Amino acid sequence: MTVSSRPGLLPKPFGPESFADPYPTYARLRAAAPVHQVALPDGSPVWLVLREADVRRGLTDPVLTVDKTHAGNGYQGFSLPPALDANLLNLDGESHLRLRRLVSKAFTPRRINGLRQSVVHAAGRLADGIAAADICDLVNDFAIPLPVLVMGELFDVPEAGRRPFADWVSQMLAPAYPGQVGEAVTAIHGFLLDLVAARRRTPGTDLLSGLIAARDHDDALSEDELVSLAFLILMAGSENAQHLISNGVHTLLQHPDQLAELRSRPALLPHAVEELLRYVHPNQMAIRRFPTSPVRIGGVEIPAGDTVLLCLASANRDPARHPDPDRFDIHRPDTTHLSLGHGLHYCLGAPLARMEVEVALGTLLRRFPALRHATSPDALTWRSSFRSHALTALPLRLT
Repeated sequence: MTVSSRPGLLPKPFGPESFADPYPTYARLRAAAPVHQVALPDGSPVWLVLREADVRRGLTDPVLTVDKTHAGNGYQGFSLPPALDANLLNLDGESHLRLRRLVSKAFTPRRINGLRQSVVHAAGRLADGIAAADICDLVNDFAIPLPVLVMGELFDVPEAGRRPFADWVSQMLAPAYPGQVGEAVTAIHGFLLDLVAARRRTPGTDLLSGLIAARDHDDALSEDELVSLAFLILMAGSENAQHLISNGVHTLLQHPDQLAELRSRPALLPHAVEELLRYVHPNQMAIRRFPTSPVRIGGVEIPAGDTVLLCLASANRDPARHPDPDRFDIHRPDTTHLSLGHGLHYCLGAPLARMEVEVALGTLLRRFPALRHATSPDALTWRSSFRSHALTALPLRLT
C-alpha cells in the first residue's frame, strides 16, 4: 500500500456527514485496505486500523504504547494539566498495573451488586420525573442524570456539582466554540482539587477517600495520580453509560420487533446490552497509541512515534468477524466485541456500565409501553466528533 506522509495530501474521512452514521465510512475504508493513513479534522496525520483481527492484536501489542513521551509526527491531544494527565490512559506496564490495583476493588462484582439497588432507585426516580410529560428529551432528562447520580454516589460528590461536571466533560470532548476546551479543563481541574481538599478534611467510605488514604498514608500514588484517577473514573463513568443508554433506546425504537420481544422477555436484556455494545457503543476509537519501534500492521509499515488509532467501531462491524455485522440482532449467537477494550487496558468500569444500561433500559421499557420517537429519526442531531458517536438530544413521546 502506498500512501503519502504529507498531511496536506492525506484523505480526511471524518466530516459532518459521518457524525450521524460513521459506519458506511468504516466499511468503505475497511474493504479498500486494513490500514489507512488519514488526516484528522485538525489536519494531524494518523494511521487508522480497521479490521477486527488487527485491532484486537494491536490492543495487546507491547510495541504500541499509550505513553505520550513516545509520540511524534504531529500528534495533538488535549492540553491537560499534569494533575489530570497522569491517568491509566497514558500509562503502560507496571505503572498502569499499580494504579489499576488501587481502584479495582471499587468495581468488583460484589461492589457492583451492592450498587444495583441504588441504580434501580435512581432510574425509578428519573422515570417518575419524566412520566408527567407527554414528550421528554431522554438524553438530558434521563441518560445523563443516571450515571451522574451513580458516579456521584461512588465518589460522594455533592449534588450541586454532579451535573456541571458532566457538562464540562461534554464541552471538553465536543467544544461548541474555540477556547471552550480550555475553559472546561480549567473548570474540571478546579472542581477536582476542591473535591479532594474537602474529602481530606472530612474522609468517608467512598472511593475518593480510599484513594486519598493510599496517597497520604501508604504513599502508593502521587498527588497528580490521585487527581488524575478521580478525573478518569468520573469522566468515563458519566460519559460512556449516558451515550450507550440514549444510543440503545434509539436503536431499539428503530427495531420494533426486537423491542417488543424485550418487553415481553426481560430476561433477554443482558444479551441485548452486549449486542448494543457491539452495534452502537459511542466510543469509536481506542485511546491513541505510538509505536516504540517500527511496526507492521495489516501489511503496512508504521514508523516509530506515529499516531495509531485502533478503530473499535469498525472492528465490531467487521464481516470477517461478525456475519451480517450491520444487522442489529438481540439473538446474535456471538456478541463478542472490543467496545470495552481488550488486554491490559480493558475497561475497569465494564461491570458497572453493563449494569447501569441494563437497569436503565429495563426501567424505560417497563414504565413506558408507548415509548416512541417524537420526531423523525433523520432529524436527530449528533455530537460533532469522530471519536464519539453520541446523540445530543433524543425527543421521545411517552404516552
